[in-house]
Parts: sequence; structure tokens; C-alpha cells
Amino acid sequence: MTDLTTRTAARPVTRCRTCRADDWQDVVSFGSVPLANGFLDPAAAYPDEPRYPLGVVSCRSCRLLSLTHVVDPEILYRDYAYVTSGSDTMVRHMRGVAETCRRRFGLAPGDFVVEIGSNTGQQLAAFQDTGARVLGVDPARNLAAVADAAGVPTLPEFFSAGTARQVARDFGRADLVLGRHVFAHIDDISGVVSGLRELLTPDGVFAVEVPYALDLVERLEFDTIYHEHLSYFLIRPLCALFERHGMRVFDIERLPVHGGSILVFAGFADGPWPVRPVVSELLRLEESAGLYGDAAYRDFARQVERTRDGLRSLVRGLVAAGERVAGYGASAKGTTLLNICGLGSAELEFCSDTTDLKQGKVLPGTHVPVRSPQAAAQDPPDCYLLLAWNYADEILRKESAFLDSGGTFILPVPEPSIVAA
Repeated sequence: MTDLTTRTAARPVTRCRTCRADDWQDVVSFGSVPLANGFLDPAAAYPDEPRYPLGVVSCRSCRLLSLTHVVDPEILYRDYAYVTSGSDTMVRHMRGVAETCRRRFGLAPGDFVVEIGSNTGQQLAAFQDTGARVLGVDPARNLAAVADAAGVPTLPEFFSAGTARQVARDFGRADLVLGRHVFAHIDDISGVVSGLRELLTPDGVFAVEVPYALDLVERLEFDTIYHEHLSYFLIRPLCALFERHGMRVFDIERLPVHGGSILVFAGFADGPWPVRPVVSELLRLEESAGLYGDAAYRDFARQVERTRDGLRSLVRGLVAAGERVAGYGASAKGTTLLNICGLGSAELEFCSDTTDLKQGKVLPGTHVPVRSPQAAAQDPPDCYLLLAWNYADEILRKESAFLDSGGTFILPVPEPSIVAA
């Protein structure tokens, strides 16, 4: 891909997508980086691999954290390599989300649940188990086909006000619209909220799960910054967004998944759901953490640089001492971490991953080959760099035999550390 094509496929952000202000604080810049899920077939060289600017700014008006550039979603999502994890952690979480919504909002058998960014339909299947009627909306045609085959009806489209009108016309209005870890991927989130007004019943609920920017900053989760994640949300900008559209945030749950997330519930401002105290409590927490001023983000940038340099030195030191190092989990955050830290095939022999779509490919940018766990177990390294650190507890339990045999893991964030038996 030529430099001109790459530049035209990624446009700069000018105004805040939640409050429309244009006063930005520069936070971090990682230069030009490949797409986190841009896996490649093995080749002798990759002269045309596209790279796009990757940096973060903070809106001084509402404190939305935003990428500096937006990559064309047709490039990112029409054929998508990320598949919702089937780990025990995520299966329990998705069942918990379905049960929370059923209990909290009195969802009855036959009530209509729509999920935006439904991937292969695993979350909606959990709602089907409660008796709900479901529909997924996801632009990845390959994943929508998988969901349909599994019995979860899925519309292979981007969600918009037009899509919402189509769904309401063809299937009826929704009692619950769910967006799990998709809202941060959407540039026109105002268009999504406008669509909710077309789709939800008057007492319907929008449940949106996003990584929490407070956890991102406090836990130094800089590897979650990649081109698909356009926004990093605090409660304050979410409240501002919904209020602009005649809606309000009325409840929030903090969750441990993906390094720290929030499940935010919003409804119409004149709807039946009272605002719970947790909303003001989290707003006060953000204020006390300094996240409404510049200093916290300057400190974050300094810590990112220190951790990045420390991880690079640790891995290269192990390799120089004769240790064989590999990656564990070809996650988007993992491919981002390697590219940001300048670690690649000179340091990592391979990367192990359970996703069939990724096996036999090479990681974007670094070109580290991806192996199945079975192939990795036949020739294990001395040390795994745990790229899927958000599943650390589950992985370390699963790999107890590797640890007992003398193997080690590197946990990369917030401070690089080595885990041994």
C-alpha cells in the first residue's frame, strides 16, 4: 500500500465525538503502526504492509480520550480476525451479563434483545438461553456467517440510525440493546445513540460495556491503544453524550474483564429508570484521580515510556543470555505491545494462539509466526511473554506444568515482571 493510500485511509480527528469541542491535550504518540489484527501470510518480505498513525489525545472539555486518526472501518472490519474468546473467564462473564440484564430489567421470555458488534453470537446465545428473542448486527461478514450457522440470526451491517429503523420495521422495537466492547470502535457514536431512539421501546435500555479509561491510566494498559479502539471512556463524556440525545446514564457496574471495564446502562431521560448513586460516586472518583486535568496524562505518558523501555530491555536481556522466548496469545493488545516496544522475530521465536484464523499467519509488523498451542507444546520456549495478560490468572493455572518444568512467564504491564513456579 502506498503512503498516499495509507494517508487517505486514515483521517485525522478534529472535534470530540462526544461533546464536539476541539481543544485537545496531546497524550502519547507511537508513530505509524500496523493494524493490530492485520495478520499476514508468511512471505520472504512485506514491502506493502500498511501502517497508520497511532496516538492519543484528551478532550479538555469532557476528557474523552481519543485516537488522533480514524482508519476506514471497511478496512478494519469487513473481514475480521478477532473472535470472541471462549475462555472460561469470558463464558462466565457473558452469562453474567445476560443474567444481570434479565434480573435487573425484568426481561421475560420473548423479549427482544439486539446486540451491536455481536461477533460470532456467543453473548446473544447466552440471552437465548434465558428465552429472549435475539438479533445480532455486525459488519464482519465472515463472523456473521458463523453466528447464523450457530443459530444466532445476524445482520451483516454497521449499526446506524438507518439500520436501527430497518430492524425496528422488520423485527419490532428492542427491550434491550447491548454493545459489548464495540462502542469504543465506532467513530459516529452520536449516530449510534440516534439509532437507539429509533430502536428502543420507551422503557428500553442500552447496556454498553467499554474498557474504563480510569483503569487504562492507573494500570498503564497502553497496549490496549490500537486503531480499532477510537475512544477510551470515562463516565463524564458518556454522560455528556447521552444527555445530548435526550438519554441519561442511570446505572454502572465496574468489571474486571479486559483489564478493567464498565457496564453502563442508559435509558431515555423520561424513562422509568432512576439514577443510582454509583454514577455520582464514579464521577467523584475520576475527579479525585485527577483525570479532568492535564497532569495525570503527562504522568501517564512518562510511565508508558519507562515501561516500554523496561520490557524491551528485559526481553532482549533474556535472549542475549541464551533464553528462548515466545509470545503467548496473539491478541490485538499483544501485537500492539510488540510493535510499540520494538520487539519482533529477533526476540520471539513464535507466538502461540488458540484462534484457528490466526494460526499459520504471522503477526502484523513484527512477522512473528503464529502456532497452535499443540505445536507450541512440542517445542516449548524457556519463557513466554504473556501478551494476553488480561487472562493471566486462567493462563497461569492452565500452564502449571510448563511452570513446574522450569518455564517462566513475563507479565508486561503495569511493570514488567517474571513469574516462575
